[in-house]
Amino acid sequence: MSEPSVIKQAGVIAHRTHKGALEIVLITSLDSQRWVLPKGHVDPGMSANQAALIEAYEEAGVEGSISDEPFGTYDYTKSEQKNGDFCRVKVFPMKVKTVLNEWPESNLRERAWMSFAQASKRVEEKDLKKLLIKFHQEIS
Repeated sequence: MSEPSVIKQAGVIAHRTHKGALEIVLITSLDSQRWVLPKGHVDPGMSANQAALIEAYEEAGVEGSISDEPFGTYDYTKSEQKNGDFCRVKVFPMKVKTVLNEWPESNLRERAWMSFAQASKRVEEKDLKKLLIKFHQEIS
């Protein structure tokens, strides 16, 4: 039996300091309305951090400076409505410089700024929770 294919994705831990507090942005997914990081597919010929920057803009309406190296990865399985594909997400830290009032998917998703503690409670993927906690510990 062959190994299942892995869909490569890239995402961002888009963070800022606001009124003295460190915050992260989460968005709702299109199908299940779960809270997730901005993320998406890495297109051929594009680096993972370039893809992550584009997703941050398109899905969350944030722009900033992104790391060249991923902070970590997490895996998840898409819902059955989306073929149950297995995805591996490279996650890049991004210091947010600009928060847009309108962006390509602003009418499709909710965007919320929250503490890392709130974010780690709201995301469902266990490995992503651990990644957020670890990132917060390292950046604080």
